[in-house]
Amino acid sequence: METVAPFKEVIEEIKEAGGEAFRYCFQCGLCDTVCPWNRVRQFSIRKIIRQATFGLTEIESEDIWRCTTCGRCPQRCPRGVKQIEVGVSLRRVASNYEVFPPSVRSARTARASLISEGNPLQFDRKKRADWANDLSVKTFAEGMEALYFVGCYLSYDPRMKKVAIATANILKKAGVDFGILGSRESCCGESIRKTGSEEVFKSLAKENIKTFIDNGVKKIIVSSPHCYHTFKNEYPEFMVNFEVVYISQYLSELIHAGRLEITKEYAKKVTYHDPCYLGRHNDIYEEPRDVLKMIPSLELVEMADSRKDSLCCGGGGGRIWMDTPKGERFSDIRLEQAHEVGAQVLVTSCPYCITNFEESRLNLEYGDVLEIKDITEIIQEVI
Repeated sequence: METVAPFKEVIEEIKEAGGEAFRYCFQCGLCDTVCPWNRVRQFSIRKIIRQATFGLTEIESEDIWRCTTCGRCPQRCPRGVKQIEVGVSLRRVASNYEVFPPSVRSARTARASLISEGNPLQFDRKKRADWANDLSVKTFAEGMEALYFVGCYLSYDPRMKKVAIATANILKKAGVDFGILGSRESCCGESIRKTGSEEVFKSLAKENIKTFIDNGVKKIIVSSPHCYHTFKNEYPEFMVNFEVVYISQYLSELIHAGRLEITKEYAKKVTYHDPCYLGRHNDIYEEPRDVLKMIPSLELVEMADSRKDSLCCGGGGGRIWMDTPKGERFSDIRLEQAHEVGAQVLVTSCPYCITNFEESRLNLEYGDVLEIKDITEIIQEVI
């Protein structure tokens, strides 16, 4: 089997990345039974782990780039193999050699944009706060109650800007003294780290941490599960800790504290999708549902594969930047599941999920039967 990297280098890279647990794998195959890829094509994370054990990984293969880091296989593994860490370490080897299959090369473009502009979408850093031009949103200053960390997609993507606007309107309605960093905000770095670009992640993290400290940030409100996960679980690697609050959690706090009042009905059948990095990775399942249940006339129904068994949208692990052929998109399956339970609205709380679901809504021609909403967009309508 031809490999680009020496056997020893592959094995050592896995160990250095914290993936040494790969040697505990006894090939039971439970990881393959829950992997969402096996709903749309043949794929074996078990095989990748086995190859890595002997340093026989084909780093030029597309297979090491398929993992969405959804967390299903570590959840089921009886031996603690840490499949995500192993997969990321293999991508580091490929990235170091600049080995990118055609479907993955857009991730390299995202990496270049992150280095030059602080976002993966090739937009001008100076325009990061343009979404808030008509909202009278303040620039964060020390002493404010919270920093609203908007994130890349909500700052630039036309669809996701609506979520940033809804969030800002809600925070203002609740009387929260908050501000944004605008052009001083950089990508959290979570997804580029999962594609193997560790140094780019470290650079982005250090830049954000310095900005937070210099501006006296203590509490951070985030709209992306990926930002939440990174600030809460990965930035402490740099010996810092900030209070990180996810927006759906914060909505629940504001409502229970009487700072936010729901005054209108929402007479629709709604189903909620658990994002991987909110649910499985951070165990936040109930707060979003509790918020939805507080809305008069809203009927909440559950899809198949909910909570800890939630079906990944396909955007994690940097896959949001990669090409996925029609017929292999998990988001198509998710919309079909929502349609099967008669939902009129599929609500979630993740920019990657919404981006993929909106694309699938067009592909499946569900435009007239199913709406895609962020939880903040619904709250904005009922307060």
